[in-house]
Amino acid sequence: MRVAQRLTISGRVQGVGFRYFALEAAAREGVTGWVRNLVDGRVEAHVEGEMEAVTRLERALRQGPRGARVDHVEVDGQEPTGRFVDFTIR
Repeated sequence: MRVAQRLTISGRVQGVGFRYFALEAAAREGVTGWVRNLVDGRVEAHVEGEMEAVTRLERALRQGPRGARVDHVEVDGQEPTGRFVDFTIR
């Protein structure tokens, strides 16, 4: 079953390679979407893919790369759009 999520990650998540970590994890899981830094210091991601793959990516983002400290992850379910062909950094 294809699902989509918007994740907003807070903590020490900028300046530690978080977006590149997300890019690699998304490629490994075969999901599509994007990740970007927000001006308030959080990271936002939109992820689409099979439910199991999205769940594994969410779990990875809750850990983050070495040097990151994830304090909170807000997850909002979305309707899959199917318009993404890969996962990108914005």
